[in-house]
Amino acid sequence: MTVAAENMKLPTLPEWLTLRTTPASTFDRTYIILGVAMYMIGLVMVASSSMPIAERLFNNPFHFMVRHAIYIGLSVGIAAIVMQIPLSAWHKHSTHLLIFGIGLLVVVLLVGRTVNGSTRWIVLGPITIQAAEPAKLFFFCYLAAYLVRRRDEVMENVKGFIKPLIVFGVLAGLLLIQPDLGTVIVMFVTTFGLLFLAGAKLWQFISVAGVGLVAISALAYFSPYRWARVTGFLDPWKDAFGTGYQLTQSLMAYGRGEVFGQGLGNSIQKLEYLPEAHTDFVMAVMAEEFGFIGIAAILLLSITLVIKALLLGRYAVSKEKYFEGFFAYAIGIWFSFQTAVNLGASAGIVPTKGLTMPLISYGGSSMIIMTIALVVLLRIDHEIRLQSMQATSKGGRKK
Repeated sequence: MTVAAENMKLPTLPEWLTLRTTPASTFDRTYIILGVAMYMIGLVMVASSSMPIAERLFNNPFHFMVRHAIYIGLSVGIAAIVMQIPLSAWHKHSTHLLIFGIGLLVVVLLVGRTVNGSTRWIVLGPITIQAAEPAKLFFFCYLAAYLVRRRDEVMENVKGFIKPLIVFGVLAGLLLIQPDLGTVIVMFVTTFGLLFLAGAKLWQFISVAGVGLVAISALAYFSPYRWARVTGFLDPWKDAFGTGYQLTQSLMAYGRGEVFGQGLGNSIQKLEYLPEAHTDFVMAVMAEEFGFIGIAAILLLSITLVIKALLLGRYAVSKEKYFEGFFAYAIGIWFSFQTAVNLGASAGIVPTKGLTMPLISYGGSSMIIMTIALVVLLRIDHEIRLQSMQATSKGGRKK
């Protein structure tokens, strides 16, 4: 077999999921393939699910599709720039990034735009920034850097375990004022998952996680609109035209989809029966038009990306690149939990939360930040490969 033919050979599943695809290359192309596939699926589904409301609001059925395409183009442009930034720079400036993220959360409370009772968006001319999205990424970057500096302290005593939780508490407080409990829960799960992987003692993990769950439950119980979501989730058909309206419409979409779906463009629920059909509930339209097969395909792409992120994190830690490993772990946990919550909310498995489907739902801030997170994974893989190539080259020269 020639060298060209060897390079063209398709990777096996274990090779696809690990770092062993085309070892002579300087980056893992499967990250790009997964990202582009999710971009294209998202573009098609945003176009399909948003046409009725776009026609009514803007007299242009392609309004949201065009904007989503622009977001994708902008995300790719930013990704090309971020790809040039070494992980050492992320590590060095992690505290500055955290401060910037906290600053955005403060600014949005002062001058942010309020939509449906939530103040989450900073408007800069034609640009709208959802402050919580960069805050999540920057906090995870800071947390990865903290675990590099204080990993022994985290493993040995409660003090090291509590310090990052204080920072999380500051961010959570600012987010709850907006209010944005969904982002708080994502950050909570990612933080504890990362602390556990970094070696925190199990009793610390269980006790503090228990306190956190009690606090989140209390926040839901003592907030009328949040409690209405919980009760509506438990029995949406009890008030099908009130608190349970959005979920019942979503469940109808899942029911109509069956195994193979009704076909692209044939959703009935997107005809303004289902609120937020192109954002938080785009997967319900996906289920109606492409059925179980369509949802399974999306899950396969997402799970593959998450597994690759977690395996990359483990590999980086084994190479003693701890910041890169913890950062990859955080991104993997973040992607997996947000995907689970978005799908679970639309399928009636968890209470409704305003979380987008990574790389698929409509939303510029989420698209850009998720793309940056994907590029960080690509950069981590790139640096590990370069390091391995340089070590191999030096070993060859010594011989």
